[in-house]
Amino acid sequence: MNWSHELLQSAIWLAEATAITVIGSLLIGSFLIRSTVWGRQFWRLAAPFFTPRISGWMPITSVATILVVTLAGVRVNVLFSRWYNEMYSALQKLDIKLFWASMLIFAVLAAVHVGRSLLEYYIRQAFSIRWRESLNEHFLRKWLDKQGFYRSQHLATPADNPDQRIQQDISSFVSSSLGLTMGVIDALVSTFEFTLILWGLAGVFALFGIEVPRGMVFIVYLYVIIATVFAFRIGKPLIKLSFLSEKFGADYRYALVRLREYGENIAFYRGENVEGRTLRQRFTQVIDNTWNIVYRTLKLDGFNLIVSQTGVIFPFILQAERFFSKQITLGDMVQTAQAFGQLQSNLSFFRSAYDSFAGFKAVLDRLTGFIDAIDAADELPTPDIRPQAHGLAVQQLSVRTPANQLLLDKLNLQLGAGQSLLIRGPSGAGKTTLLRAIAGLWPYCDGAVERPGEGEALFLSQRPYLPLGNLRAALYYPHAVQDDDARAAEVLRAVQLGHLVDKLDIVDDWSRILSLGEQQRLSFGRLLLAAPKVVFLDEATSAMDEGLEDALYRLLRERLPHTTLISIGHRSTLQTHHQHALTLQGAGRWQLDALSSATAVPVIG
Repeated sequence: MNWSHELLQSAIWLAEATAITVIGSLLIGSFLIRSTVWGRQFWRLAAPFFTPRISGWMPITSVATILVVTLAGVRVNVLFSRWYNEMYSALQKLDIKLFWASMLIFAVLAAVHVGRSLLEYYIRQAFSIRWRESLNEHFLRKWLDKQGFYRSQHLATPADNPDQRIQQDISSFVSSSLGLTMGVIDALVSTFEFTLILWGLAGVFALFGIEVPRGMVFIVYLYVIIATVFAFRIGKPLIKLSFLSEKFGADYRYALVRLREYGENIAFYRGENVEGRTLRQRFTQVIDNTWNIVYRTLKLDGFNLIVSQTGVIFPFILQAERFFSKQITLGDMVQTAQAFGQLQSNLSFFRSAYDSFAGFKAVLDRLTGFIDAIDAADELPTPDIRPQAHGLAVQQLSVRTPANQLLLDKLNLQLGAGQSLLIRGPSGAGKTTLLRAIAGLWPYCDGAVERPGEGEALFLSQRPYLPLGNLRAALYYPHAVQDDDARAAEVLRAVQLGHLVDKLDIVDDWSRILSLGEQQRLSFGRLLLAAPKVVFLDEATSAMDEGLEDALYRLLRERLPHTTLISIGHRSTLQTHHQHALTLQGAGRWQLDALSSATAVPVIG
């Protein structure tokens, strides 16, 4: 065999195969995207990364490089097939010179194969990492922009386990997309190449007295097609089982996280038995679904193994008569078996990878469902928030529940800089919901709200949020951290947290270390550092005694005399620190009163 000629032909073949594959992939991909659900789902996720005006030409260049390297692997396999023929023919002829020449050729092919395999691994991993980075940024932007992480909670069917969809499903989508796409291309191109090889080696096949030219080729195609049809029928339930596996696993993890997050509350309630039942029920769902996957996979893999093992002896049986009659050489016999096995493997790709396709479809459903939920959240009504320099103005504000129950009807309110308002009312009257509407978070409302912009308004809740990181970051949240130790220490002492001054740069889970009362005091320190023009306090002193609450409100009015203050609370002692009271009476009714006791604490002008 003229190996230099083979290498030249391989180079020409690689160029032609690449061009044909690229054109064919574009045509087939375009058809699938337009005419199939999962094709549209795939392009919806992949389009931002593969659009040159968004991500440049690097992604497309990387895919083209991976394609060339993958096709080169197909050609190397073809050269190995021909090498096997030459080497075994040399053994049959006892031609030692040809044998050692074959060993030299093998060394060259093996070196090419190793280098190509390592290069393919690197460029695939590099491409996957970049794609995953792009997808992660795309999903995070959609999740965070317009507060989709919060607004999606108001949907009738919010997306479950968004953390898993961003962290795990994106990774699965990237790896599966690349692996299955290149697997399909490799299988199709290899099928064509090894069909040609087998066509040249196959002779006349006699079946029941009927002679079929090149019959072996037709037999392997018929064999694999029948096996694939049965495999699809056996493996179809794996699509739903794969989806449920991700869902049940995420539900179980979420329950475990809640147990850790609310550990103290559960311990006080002695609720471990209730939590245990919930955890065991969710874990039972995971295990039951896992067993269903095991049983279904056993059926599918068992069928695939039987098909594969049965196919091993076919070429030897079919070519035995021609070999013993010396119509073909031992090399021809071995190459026939190798080509038959390769062709069967390539044709069986869709059957063997059915569980991978099932998992990929489940990931597509989860990610596109997540995007649908974010888009639906974006389409929810947005409160009419208008910027103004100081104070707060509410005009004809009506607030409803998601079930359209009226909580507040046509509220009109005007507060200037330094003025204060106490919001009161029975539980369920809509006090916190009113704050959400004023903040622009509650979609079920009409009217207009005028207040300072986001950087000049601060909301303090009953249970403050402490971000991950050190204590200094929690104190300055959500603003940029300042390295002014003296200022941070002074504020901590002012809110009676002086014992934390030397812990500012310690990284820990501060929401678990600090008591609720300490967390509320820390949020007052955050308020003093931010010095907003308007502040909303939703029972922000509920974990403090009345003396500490009084001291912190006095500190607030002393340090921030021009800040407009709106509080929600049930304690009568709060009246001392507010000039006006808004009482929510239910069914949309409300009453606005002046508090004469507010004169006890003069506003410093």
